[in-house]
Amino acid sequence: MKRAVIIGGGLGGLSAAITLGNNGYDVTVLEKNNHFGGKLMPVQLGSHYFDFGPNTITMPHIFQEVIEQTGEKATDYFQYIKLDTHTRNFFSDGTIFDLSGNKGIMVNQFSKLDPNARYEAFLTEIERLYELSAVHFLPRTFTSWRDYLSPSLTKALLQVRPLQSLDHFFRMYFHHPNILQAFNRYATYIGSSPYAAPATFAMIAHLELTQGVYYVKGGNTKIAEAFVKVAQKLGIKLHTATEVTSILTENKQVKGVVANGEHIDADVVIMNADLLQAYPSLVAEQERPSFSNKKVATYEPSISAFVILAGLNTRHKNLLHHNVFFSSDYKQEFAQLFMNKQYASDPTIYICNSSHTDPDVSPEGDNFFILVNAPSTENKENHPPAKEYKEHIYNILEQKGLSIRSHLINERIITPTDIEETFSAYKGALYGISANKRQNAFLRPFNQSKDIHNLYFVGGTTHPGGGSPMVTISGMNVAREIVKQQKTL
Repeated sequence: MKRAVIIGGGLGGLSAAITLGNNGYDVTVLEKNNHFGGKLMPVQLGSHYFDFGPNTITMPHIFQEVIEQTGEKATDYFQYIKLDTHTRNFFSDGTIFDLSGNKGIMVNQFSKLDPNARYEAFLTEIERLYELSAVHFLPRTFTSWRDYLSPSLTKALLQVRPLQSLDHFFRMYFHHPNILQAFNRYATYIGSSPYAAPATFAMIAHLELTQGVYYVKGGNTKIAEAFVKVAQKLGIKLHTATEVTSILTENKQVKGVVANGEHIDADVVIMNADLLQAYPSLVAEQERPSFSNKKVATYEPSISAFVILAGLNTRHKNLLHHNVFFSSDYKQEFAQLFMNKQYASDPTIYICNSSHTDPDVSPEGDNFFILVNAPSTENKENHPPAKEYKEHIYNILEQKGLSIRSHLINERIITPTDIEETFSAYKGALYGISANKRQNAFLRPFNQSKDIHNLYFVGGTTHPGGGSPMVTISGMNVAREIVKQQKTL
């Protein structure tokens, strides 16, 4: 029986573990934190429950597939709730625009706000972008440059608008500045700027507007809990509070890891950790010439986040499950984040209020997960004091008619530095590598080390990218590639 050690128990690591365990591997998962799920972290403040992230669930079939490949039923572990009209967007001029999977609701809003919008053509094109990605890109594991030398892949890459920005793409279909701002926000799902990231990622709109937005009853962390239960049934060994400090190699072959001072032998090691942070930390530079420290420095980290978890004693009736209060100048906001590497003076504020859908997770009142895009920690000496910026956010929300302070029961602040330390995230990046550069969008680090045999990578910093469905896909892809390679030996 082949022994596999997985560093990190996020969704990518757990999906890889289940896939390998289901194929007869002896699997051990080592997680440095006290919970599994990575950034999908549960937080309880009194009677108020929060998902740290992700708050938006798309591609639900991916999470089901992880479980159902073992013969289990996903519905025995968690229940999806589909959110019809899921995101309410508030703009500085007082306009409100809701995003909905109901085409009639969308068309009715366009008739009032943007009568010349080409919504039907837009839906057709974003579906095409998604289908190309789903067929040619998402199922692949990239282990070397040879994996890119596929005529069908090259053709597909040329067809997904790689040279056009998201902002430019949306302007082909919409005219109202507020609607453009609402759609441009999809760039933040990959931690990037809509004025730089390629139009390929407009497929995210297809996931939300056509396939649907979901929430898991009891909290999205039920997905990670389900993965853990299935892994345990397969006999996978799961360890929390276990930090890996080095990867053991011999003659360019992985031999195991050192965790909490103990040597653990392995035939295969999968790193489900931030590649830019973990690889240099766990492997000496001379053993990874293809991924030197100099090369690591060439990657631009995605944006980070400034988060406030606010438990209230009231419910705000005019909010939905997902809510966005937009800044008055989106371009300036992204210039401050990426060019100046500083907090936005007029930030867009996202609020997840899952108790709108599921009151049981917060019986006393709203459970506001408040997120503001933040710069990486490259220049954290320029970051304002956390309490000061929190008050700035509260002031903005109160100016927009949303009272927080007078109803506050519980509160916790999570900064980019906290994200960097808790999740070992490179420069505090929440989504791994930004997609602002075309090379980083389409040529992400390989899923397999070029220098160390049987060392593999899954998660947001490798292919296919950030976001909970993508990292879960990466785990299954890599595990299946390992099984396939083993069968050919």
